[in-house]
Amino acid sequence: MSYSVGQVAGFAGVTVRTLHHYDDIGLLAPGGRSHAGHRRYSDADLDRLQQILFYRELGFPLEEVAALLDDPAADPRAHLRRQHELLTARIGKLQQMAAAVEHAMEARKMGINLTPEERFEVFGDKDPEQYAEEAEQRWGGTEAYAESQRRAARYTKDDWRRIQDETKSWGERYGALMAAGEPSTGEPAMDMAEEHRQHISTWFYACPYDMHQGLAEMYVADERFKAFYDSIRPGLAEHLRDAIVANAARRTS
Repeated sequence: MSYSVGQVAGFAGVTVRTLHHYDDIGLLAPGGRSHAGHRRYSDADLDRLQQILFYRELGFPLEEVAALLDDPAADPRAHLRRQHELLTARIGKLQQMAAAVEHAMEARKMGINLTPEERFEVFGDKDPEQYAEEAEQRWGGTEAYAESQRRAARYTKDDWRRIQDETKSWGERYGALMAAGEPSTGEPAMDMAEEHRQHISTWFYACPYDMHQGLAEMYVADERFKAFYDSIRPGLAEHLRDAIVANAARRTS
């Protein structure tokens, strides 16, 4: 069976011009011609082309490829073994390079990895990085901050939407708890405080009880955090602070 130059070009992913060049320099002369004088390639020609392309992919110049393939002492299986060894070594090197690039990307990634359109779609008019610079100044040297940045940089639009939905659901339920007159030191409030801590640990960074209590104090002391929680229900920031302290005492006693 034989194949036209166009068919071979399609098989091998090379151009017809490349095959013509290989023929012109004697690297790959087709085994036959059609009645009209057109090149026809045999299965053996395709095997040789595969060897050529392997060596070219490995960076060998055409002259050296020709010398290797035309060596009468060379065993075709030896070519394959050598190419396998070279390709394996190259794959290993490329994997190392990929790991280095990923490490560099990870080091440079900061904050939320969304396009402006996706940010607007998820967060509306609230800028998710409004306090990014201040957060870095406050906690930039901590492992919690680094972990939060690593996680946030990987989240997709759907992840952020889920975070927003969970936050909204929690706020609605905490507001209802307060409306029902539940005290901050009661089991329902402490359970909600624990859910709040778990949400942070799940999505951003490990949040042990002592850290959670530190955050609780900030929710009351920092007017911006206080305004956020009190916008859900007036007095929620202080109620949550007390629930977080009670939950920590319950869990660590």
